[in-house]
Amino acid sequence: MSVRRVEGLTIEGWSPEYGAPVEGDQDEMPAAQVDAGAEVPEDEWRPVDPGSDAWMPASVDFVDGVRRIEARIWITGEDGEARLGICASYAAGVVRCDRKAEIRAVKVGRGFFALAPVPDLATRAGTFAGCPVAEDDIQQLVNGLQERMGLLEVEVAGPAGSPDALIVLDGPLRGRQRIQGAVGYVKSHRVQYLPVGPRKVVAALAPGQRTPVFLIQTKWTRYSWYMRLSEADGHPWAGIVRCEAWSESGLEKVRRIADATGAALPRFASEPHKDDRAPQNLYPIAGLERELRRRLGDRGMVLRALQRAVWGFRP
Repeated sequence: MSVRRVEGLTIEGWSPEYGAPVEGDQDEMPAAQVDAGAEVPEDEWRPVDPGSDAWMPASVDFVDGVRRIEARIWITGEDGEARLGICASYAAGVVRCDRKAEIRAVKVGRGFFALAPVPDLATRAGTFAGCPVAEDDIQQLVNGLQERMGLLEVEVAGPAGSPDALIVLDGPLRGRQRIQGAVGYVKSHRVQYLPVGPRKVVAALAPGQRTPVFLIQTKWTRYSWYMRLSEADGHPWAGIVRCEAWSESGLEKVRRIADATGAALPRFASEPHKDDRAPQNLYPIAGLERELRRRLGDRGMVLRALQRAVWGFRP
């Protein structure tokens, strides 16, 4: 049986921020099964107020990650065939908000994603650790990067958590199951999960109100609800976000968490003159993203370090 060996590396000239000249198809979103009557029957859906007895967490921990493809690397094997890989940087952190906002943890990683065998690539900007993937199309490479970033988010969130804190993860929960009691915070709506009647309730929400909790089942199962952060100009869903919680938490605990999101999160909503993604891009998340991107280092410096490492590479 022949064994693949790395014989040479070449950095592609096409800038990573503009995509690639050759890319595979994007993964399709899985079909979802939805139980809109998980909390109340579908025909009884009404906007839900947090209520005066809603849990108000002592603090809110916002967890987020950023990633950046530094370069696409063409890897030449013994057979002379070239296959695609990427070198990427990623970072994750936690910012805690009680009476002030404070960054509690930040970690940075760098990876070289490609078909095995993939070597570690030592550079002056740090070592890009070899991270094997099953396929070398660009989407699978990015999936590998996303997985590593998610693991880093779990790592930084673990020691930072507090029993009295609401833990908010920017983005869906998928891949971050080990952060117990966390809420996934989804700013955009790529998939329409609800039938017509419940969708009208979403449009009727006032700031701080949420929909009843419903259950979504795709390749993983979670509870979800929509809430309105603040008044926003535009279409009826302007200012609407969707939250997720793991079904293993139990419906009663999820209802308590859902009420807490309505009570606690609207005060962090951004404003259009300060953020292009207002109001959904919460101020603590935006600030954390800026710090994480700074920690990745200067893009030009990292690329130059990669170029020197690739030019001097010997298998």
